[in-house]
Amino acid sequence: MARRTTAPPPEDFEERIVDIDVSSEMRTSYLEYAYSVIYQRALPDARDGLKPVQRRILYSMSEMGLRPDRGHVKSSRVVGDVMGKLHPHGDSAIYDALVRLAQPFSMRLPLVDGHGNFGSPDDSPAAMRYTEARLAPGAMLMVESLDEDTVDFKPNYDGQETEPTVMPSAFPNLLVNGTSGIAVGMATNMAPHNLTEVVAAARHLIKKPEATLDELMKYVPGPDLPTGGSIIGLQGVRDAYESGRGTFRMRATCAVEQITPRRKGIVVTELPYNVGPERVVAKIKELVTSKKLQGIADLKDLTDRHKGLRLVIEIKNGFIPEAVLEELYRLTPMEETFGINNVALVDGQPRTLGLREMLQVYVDHRIEVVRRRSEFRRRKRQERLHLVDGLIIALLNIDEVIQVIRSSDDSAQARTRLMDVFELSEIQAAYILDTPLRRLTKYDKLELDREKQTLSDEIAALTEILSSPARLRQVVSGELADVAKRYGTPRRTVLLEAPGVARTPIQSLQVADDPCLALLSSTGLLARTSDASPLAGEGERTAHDVLVSVVRTSVRGEVGVVTSHGRLIRVQVVDLPTLPPSANPPSLSGGHPVSEYVSLEPDEKVVGLGALDPDGPGLALGTAQGVVKRVVPDYPANRDDFEVITLKEGDRVVGAVELVSEDHDLVFISSDAQLLRYSAELVRPQGRPAGGMAGIRLDGDARVIWFGAVDPERPGHVVTIAGSSTALPGTQVGGGKVSDYAEFPAKGRATGGVRAQRFLKGEDELLLAWAGPAPAKAVSTVGKPVPLPEELGRRDGSGVRLTHTIGAAGGALAAGPGAPADEETPPEE
Repeated sequence: MARRTTAPPPEDFEERIVDIDVSSEMRTSYLEYAYSVIYQRALPDARDGLKPVQRRILYSMSEMGLRPDRGHVKSSRVVGDVMGKLHPHGDSAIYDALVRLAQPFSMRLPLVDGHGNFGSPDDSPAAMRYTEARLAPGAMLMVESLDEDTVDFKPNYDGQETEPTVMPSAFPNLLVNGTSGIAVGMATNMAPHNLTEVVAAARHLIKKPEATLDELMKYVPGPDLPTGGSIIGLQGVRDAYESGRGTFRMRATCAVEQITPRRKGIVVTELPYNVGPERVVAKIKELVTSKKLQGIADLKDLTDRHKGLRLVIEIKNGFIPEAVLEELYRLTPMEETFGINNVALVDGQPRTLGLREMLQVYVDHRIEVVRRRSEFRRRKRQERLHLVDGLIIALLNIDEVIQVIRSSDDSAQARTRLMDVFELSEIQAAYILDTPLRRLTKYDKLELDREKQTLSDEIAALTEILSSPARLRQVVSGELADVAKRYGTPRRTVLLEAPGVARTPIQSLQVADDPCLALLSSTGLLARTSDASPLAGEGERTAHDVLVSVVRTSVRGEVGVVTSHGRLIRVQVVDLPTLPPSANPPSLSGGHPVSEYVSLEPDEKVVGLGALDPDGPGLALGTAQGVVKRVVPDYPANRDDFEVITLKEGDRVVGAVELVSEDHDLVFISSDAQLLRYSAELVRPQGRPAGGMAGIRLDGDARVIWFGAVDPERPGHVVTIAGSSTALPGTQVGGGKVSDYAEFPAKGRATGGVRAQRFLKGEDELLLAWAGPAPAKAVSTVGKPVPLPEELGRRDGSGVRLTHTIGAAGGALAAGPGAPADEETPPEE
């Protein structure tokens, strides 16, 4: 198939038609296009690691004088200069390359110092008219000695300017900063590395040119990404270092922390290379919305310019944070794969390079740069020495020189006569004629002698470098060491071998629904045990070990918090802090205040816990006015807060207990020291709206100060503390008594009970009372253990003067190693 084209008509206007084969034309045009993309745009040179546009940006900024010690200029000015002189491919491509050179999250050693919004892994940068730029200190290593004939120059696209074909590159930029690009039929993707490590490997290769890959990998064990994180599995890295192709997995840096007193969370401080926080946040939200990811309660991006990246992923109680983290690695960009494809131009040809080949290409280039630089410097010093020798001859023969010059007709004759008389070269003679007379003094003679000696020494040193390949390599190695010392930084990316264990399955994200005990202390602390073993044991007393309620439940179950206003508030057991197993009895000081779980009114208090078991006996409540109620365990499933008793005006709940059995006693103790106990069977269960029934008959202004349930088959104690009703609360110690629970006879419901303590002079009411299984314990208002008097045989005897103020009495959480006895936690009001 052929195409006919009409050529421009010649001067004689005769038509001329040229036949062209279309397939040949397309093949030729496509190859030219592919060649242009590969060599002029997409692939870096293996020697300096720069693409043509990057090289042109750095060269133009160097020519513009935009050094690190100068001020920033508008990026559009740089882009315009590059586009107008060297790179006629559009401003957007130039600005994109400029931006990447300035991004610290893209470059391990940035080459451009940007001022303004240069973007983030999630967002694009501001327009070039808003941002400013100058060369970074690292870029000066790329362009230094550029004016010392270290590299070749070539004409620009229109032949009016010249540009370097490669940069001198005082550090291995290709390995340090990596690169990426897509050409025609090939692509490159190189990971950044640590400057100190790469330089150490290059110096080792200079010292031992036959070094193996294993030796070099002792210095360069793997990539060092600008964003930190971790690299999981090093086999892919070794494959890439050996063949030029390989893959490895990048992981975010995370830590499981206690975000709030009640919840743990995953804190992300580093993300994989080229992954931004907004992308991770969006993916997590998508997975949570689609219910493909469980256990996440909240997600906050607390990243700022001072603290850096900080993503806080709050984990729901009942889920294992480590297992949720494994799912995040599996389902989100918090773990990504990086494919290494080390394609670069070597002698103008694209090649796939391993670690050793890349280092060798750079070392050869750097040796050539230093050799050419040394030749240039020696030549310049030889030329200067030649002139200095001429000046010295002129100073030694100053009178004759002046006479020759004065007797000459013109400067040309003077130059010729000086050359003939003193055997000078034309350059020396011209320089003498151009030298001011003020420099031809005795003092200048001394300066010239010193300069001659310095030049001679420098020429000798440069000659030694040029004449000795070993010395040349030593100079290159020393300069690399200086660069690493000045610009090297610690490694950011952690290298980890591939884990040999399977990922945690989704079924195991949640905490197991094991049996446990929910606990409420007298100081208002909530906690749960790690199992349902009975609380038992004796030993050293610890703080906060007096219990108000103990409810048997399971980790993923619920308990109800009963308040003095007759409300029941649901609390998830999994939200409660876990105490160690009861085999080593702990203190409840590790619990959390109940105020963290429920909102209370100013005059409202928590009086007990309930198990919310629909098949159990239900709750038993006692009020200050002597009302008793057993609540039918028919609690609404769709409400977290509801009433369990209708209280009369001025009344309040003083005790709430989950009945374990109807054979247990319900016990009232009033302020006038009356104790009444009777079987729970005597109280008929009622629905939630009911107001209860008469529980104890009270005399005068007496009120119920304690209500609870006691197992009559177990040894028990009754604790009563008497004092004056006119004293301010907490200011009197009072008289205390501990009695055997069996000394108190059972009576009928709604009767007056029996006396529990005889008042002494100055005592007119009970300040505090409790009945329950022995042994009884007491604590101060801040949970510190307080001793109780010995058990008294008589139930109606008088109390013993106490030595400490008692804030609460009750059953003991099993004693043992725990919080120190002097630890204080504010009580729950």
